[in-house]
Amino acid sequence: MSKFYCTFLFVLLGFYSTHSLAQNTASISGTIVDKNSQQLLTGISIVLEPGKQSAVSDSTGFFRISNIKPGSYSINFSAVSYIPKSLSNVVITTGNENTLSVELERSSQQLGEVIITGKRNTVKAATLENPLSVQRLTTEDIKANPGGNFDISKVIQSLPGVGGGAAGGSFRNDIIIRGGAPSENVFYLDGIEVPIINHFSTQGSGGGPQGILNVSFIEDVKLSTSAFDARYDNTLSSVFQFKQKTGNSNRIQGNVRLSATELAATFEGPISKKTTFLASARRSYLQLLFQAIDLPIRPNYWDFQFKTTTRIDNKTTLNVLGIGAIDEFRFAAPKTSTPDKLYAINSNPIINQNSYSIGASLKRLISKGYWSLAISRNTLDNTAIKYEDNENPDENKVTLNIRSNETENKLRFDVTKNLDDWKLSYGVVAQYVEFDNNFSQLVRPAITDGFGNTIQDEIKFNTNIGTNFLRYGGFIQAGTRILNNKLGINAGLRADANTLKNSDNNLLNQLSPRISLSYAITDKWNASASYGIYYRLPSYTQLAFTDTRNGNNIANPGKYIRSIHYVSGVEFLPNSATRFTLEGFYKQYSNYPVSVNDGISLANKGTEFGAIGNEPIQQNGKGRAFGFEFFAQQKLTKRIFGVFSYTWYRSEFTTSKGVYAPASWDNRHLVSLTMGYKFNNNWELGLKFRYQGEAPFTPYDLEQSRLNFLTLGTGIFNNALVNTQRLPAFHAGDIRIDKKWNYKKVTLDLFLDITNFYGSKSSGIPQYTFKRNADNTDFVSINRQPIKKDGSNAIPVILENIGGTVLPTIGFIVEF
Repeated sequence: MSKFYCTFLFVLLGFYSTHSLAQNTASISGTIVDKNSQQLLTGISIVLEPGKQSAVSDSTGFFRISNIKPGSYSINFSAVSYIPKSLSNVVITTGNENTLSVELERSSQQLGEVIITGKRNTVKAATLENPLSVQRLTTEDIKANPGGNFDISKVIQSLPGVGGGAAGGSFRNDIIIRGGAPSENVFYLDGIEVPIINHFSTQGSGGGPQGILNVSFIEDVKLSTSAFDARYDNTLSSVFQFKQKTGNSNRIQGNVRLSATELAATFEGPISKKTTFLASARRSYLQLLFQAIDLPIRPNYWDFQFKTTTRIDNKTTLNVLGIGAIDEFRFAAPKTSTPDKLYAINSNPIINQNSYSIGASLKRLISKGYWSLAISRNTLDNTAIKYEDNENPDENKVTLNIRSNETENKLRFDVTKNLDDWKLSYGVVAQYVEFDNNFSQLVRPAITDGFGNTIQDEIKFNTNIGTNFLRYGGFIQAGTRILNNKLGINAGLRADANTLKNSDNNLLNQLSPRISLSYAITDKWNASASYGIYYRLPSYTQLAFTDTRNGNNIANPGKYIRSIHYVSGVEFLPNSATRFTLEGFYKQYSNYPVSVNDGISLANKGTEFGAIGNEPIQQNGKGRAFGFEFFAQQKLTKRIFGVFSYTWYRSEFTTSKGVYAPASWDNRHLVSLTMGYKFNNNWELGLKFRYQGEAPFTPYDLEQSRLNFLTLGTGIFNNALVNTQRLPAFHAGDIRIDKKWNYKKVTLDLFLDITNFYGSKSSGIPQYTFKRNADNTDFVSINRQPIKKDGSNAIPVILENIGGTVLPTIGFIVEF
């Protein structure tokens, strides 16, 4: 590691000493379309600030501005009959030419002062379809986020309503939105659904410790936490829409990013006059970092991503995209053994996981609108195994074995039309699902005493099943503005069903109505409200599980989980770069899966490695989440920018007895502050502070834990007291410093990113184990004899699970 840092500093000094050799210029280009019709727009004025350099879009909607001094700019777009728009904090460098895709919204002759207020779209995120509960992030927001490490899943934790769980979710990217489970979110990449966006994903849930998506591909991220567009199915908590940029049509260019944890390379450019491409690959070096700091875990991953865009003609565009990941999770004996390191080895599974999503979308402009056709396929191949002793694996002593493959083949078709003052959308979706699952888990081993008497019967879940079925659905949605365009109304209806025998094939049973209203009180104040019923199919692991114990053949129920949302809020836009929002929300759940064995809601599971849902389930659970959010955003003005959010909420789900208990991420308070300052000579400083209230956890059943620890490697929770205790609150601060040098067609960005820079300690769920001897080579017993299988002569110990390492990351990005 020291050699790496010395080399890094040498490169830094070398580039700094040559900085004055040349002053170089940069370029920016893009295409402008009508937001509603997607028609190419001619004659749009584009002006850069500062500097006032300008251009006008041509007959194909294309523009390009050259000879720009590198730096951060606001780019203003304006034309007669269109609402002006401004993009702030666009970083223009000599290394890569930014290629923008800009949508402008047509103004109405009747609008007047209430709707048109200069460059109001600079910071505004709401639309007619999503008037509230919506946030946006640009690529610069993601790249410059302190502690984010270019990981989109970590960056969004700065947004209101996002976060929760033990230790502030610092180790995993479990996306928890407004008190909902990590499994309740859906993700779309340029209109293609991508179920997996994290490495080492938990099957049936979705979270993982590291994101897959390449930030160099992303132009814009839109997060909706309610008032969902009716075209998106299977969501209960959020919809993520990742908009990828289009490859540069002028030249081949790219970037290489190297840090102590990864190496990534991205390339883009033209393939032909009509086709451009983006392609990237990334290799992890986390295993080297963990080896250096003597952690016993060895995560290792690769990921790949590509996109091609072909403009067949002025009315037809074809996009083809794909992402894939290869994940391996292993263990290694630590140089210095400690109880917590040895606990980590035997409490987690060994993982091999491969995933990919690939798809094509065709968009065709028609009279007063457009239609889109998307075909895609995604696969997760999940293998995990855990032994009684992971250090000395014995094939006869396996406690967890997962060999599972789930594949979805999807077809989506939708139409968007503009009919006078109405915007109408409708469409259908079909998915053919292929699921194979070979699963075995030892929940409790059989234990006898010295006389052969049974102390505990074995509990073991097994399933080996393959099932194929069809999912299908459709939607219609319409919106308009009335009362001199002050009142926006948007309403939608969708319905979904499937062909599984233990689920529901009747579309009418999953009718999902929704309506939202927005009213412009003044030119700066807006009030909005929404109501909606949303459905989600349970995980495939739950749907395919059949309980065969004791000669039974009981299939799990497959009801759609239902959530009703009530949301209202106000938005204040004092100027073009500042935004304040205040929203209250209430979510009501029904048909939530509950574990028969543990008696707790599956909403409290899914933040561990492996899979959830492979167990007997009953679907009589209920849940509720409610609270309010405050959000303040200042876009870049001259030198400073920042985001502040505060969320107070409650999240509770019922046990098998129908009693409400706090969810595992019921932290109550979420605070986030992110800010940045741009100095002269391309220096930039970023700061982030996060606070999350006390996370609930369940105490151990001491007797059951003693009986089962030697076999399972973990304690057994007392689920009769589910989440009745709480951990200390979490807080941490991150800092990031960037310095850029611009040369002729090359840009060097050196960065220092320090996670938890003031060394705050974070508490995870305590760990149950047995006392070890001084050199940690064996357990200690009360009678100096080997530990009995039932643990009766062991000395139980509860280990504090405290983290909080200051983690500096030094790296560089070379654009060329």
